[in-house]
Amino acid sequence: MFSKAFRVKSNTAIKGSDRRKLRTDVAAAFPALSSEQLSELVPNREELNVVKLYAHKGDAVTVYANNRNPVLFEMEKTLYPTVYTLWSYPDLLPAFSTWPPVLQRLAGGADLMLPGVMVPSCGLAQVQRGTLCAITLVGNRAPVAVGVATMSTAEMLAAGMKGKGFTVLHAYTDHLWGFGDKSYPPTIAPLVAEPVELESTDDDDKDEEGREPDSDLCIAPSLQMDIGNLNLQEGDGCARLMEEEEPGETGAAEMAEDLAEVQLEAEDGRTPQERMDELLHQCFFHALKCKVKKSELPLLTSTFLRNHMFSCCPEGQQLDIKKSSYKKLSKFLQYMQQQKIVQVKELNKGVESIVHIDWKHADIKSFVVPEVCSAVSTAPESKCGDGEQLYHAPEIIPLYGVSTKMAPLFQESGHKKGSILSSSDVRNIIISYVKTNELVDETNKNFVKVNPILCDCLLDKWEQDEILKLKWDDLLSRCLEQLQPYHKVTFFGHEPIVRKGNLDPIDITIAQRSSNKKVTIIKNLELYGLDPQLVANTLQQRVQASATINTLPGAKDRVQVQIQGNQINHLAKLLLVGLLVILQRNTSYIGNIFKGWRRLQSLAGRSKYV
Repeated sequence: MFSKAFRVKSNTAIKGSDRRKLRTDVAAAFPALSSEQLSELVPNREELNVVKLYAHKGDAVTVYANNRNPVLFEMEKTLYPTVYTLWSYPDLLPAFSTWPPVLQRLAGGADLMLPGVMVPSCGLAQVQRGTLCAITLVGNRAPVAVGVATMSTAEMLAAGMKGKGFTVLHAYTDHLWGFGDKSYPPTIAPLVAEPVELESTDDDDKDEEGREPDSDLCIAPSLQMDIGNLNLQEGDGCARLMEEEEPGETGAAEMAEDLAEVQLEAEDGRTPQERMDELLHQCFFHALKCKVKKSELPLLTSTFLRNHMFSCCPEGQQLDIKKSSYKKLSKFLQYMQQQKIVQVKELNKGVESIVHIDWKHADIKSFVVPEVCSAVSTAPESKCGDGEQLYHAPEIIPLYGVSTKMAPLFQESGHKKGSILSSSDVRNIIISYVKTNELVDETNKNFVKVNPILCDCLLDKWEQDEILKLKWDDLLSRCLEQLQPYHKVTFFGHEPIVRKGNLDPIDITIAQRSSNKKVTIIKNLELYGLDPQLVANTLQQRVQASATINTLPGAKDRVQVQIQGNQINHLAKLLLVGLLVILQRNTSYIGNIFKGWRRLQSLAGRSKYV
């Protein structure tokens, strides 16, 4: 409720009649208060102000302040005590205890989850759903938060202490506390002197999730601390930790994780922040050394974190930059840029990208990949991270079919109409035909004399009276042009496929949709063995735009990729690697492949990629 700054509407002194009415309302809301305590809380003569304000979500709240300290606040005609009041009257509300690390979460606006509630040996306080409760820390009865129970005590135990237990309205170090004198909580000893035990209603869950210590485990001495020594930041410090989270977003796992961090700190002597800094550096250098390729640059910093650094995090650990000393990825990369390891630039407004990596830097070269991670990195690379096969370029061979017009020329070699030949077969047949019929020009062997069959097959009508000789190259090219085009495609692990016609190039177009929005449409990816879904997913991650797969109009078994915006440049860099692999395997088919590449080049308006 008060995890973020509120807006004060008015601040006035309360009048005598209003003071008496307030005392009556407080007595009705908290019958456990004696008349003396009631007079202390709502005094007759001391300064008492009523402050009307609006919380960050727009809720109207009335706060009653005694000597500038808020003692009560009212929402929807319901009165609630503040932590200042509960420190004077710790037994005013039924109390539930939690661990010190959880306090920062509560101050940031999170609700209290049941796995974060400590169950004492004497049992939990008996409450009903909707009961107003106080939340304390282990080892100190001074309340640090006020909340409403979301279920009864019986329901909490029946649920195995899982789920949301309390909706937190106000906590120590939030903005309502900051509205007062910002004093520290007092130290109030627990009523029960015996060691506190943690119990669980479900032994299986306890072993499975590992969130709660064993039932005979006493509270660690490091947790039995004076709350005054917590050294929490005043004002908005804690609120900023959860600035982006709304109440209820912090789950049970996070609270259990905080508890584990405190216990781990006691074991190895390092703070959670120091361990997170070490993990951050390890994942960073591991990603640079083993994951990132030069062809991926420039690389969005968010993509680098999500696709590369997170994947380098050892199993059982979680990388959280907010828990490091850097707090933000941009600050961490700025430090690495000062060390001249990477270079980061803002290519688009508000979006940073890594544009250069010095792989020869001593820190990268000296980094040793941990054994657990190296075992994963050295695994067979026949599959990518998603379990999909890595891209294997198809073998593409152009073929030629004997047409009716060309049948007389190939008749002597035993081929008839419909025969399919390779370019080398056609060349050998033509050479054999010329030599057999003694058509090589005697004066210049670079020319071939045109006989009636060659004339009918290769020359146009207007050429038949003019051309008597052809160069060898001209003869072969004319022959190939007159044959019907075919092509054979062999995909990795599959039988060759022969199709009639030329292989369509990868088609990339920019289309305009409603509201002047542009989309990039990619067709014919599957013809080259490229998975449209994988291309769509990769583009979506790189450019941070939605990508969809649609059926190609006019083709039942073909699809097209559509991605928001003009993504030609990103697509050029992505496809360049695949096209180069295809070209390496299919030099004889380079012309047809480059039809698609020239189209891509003209759309991108750049030639540096070719």
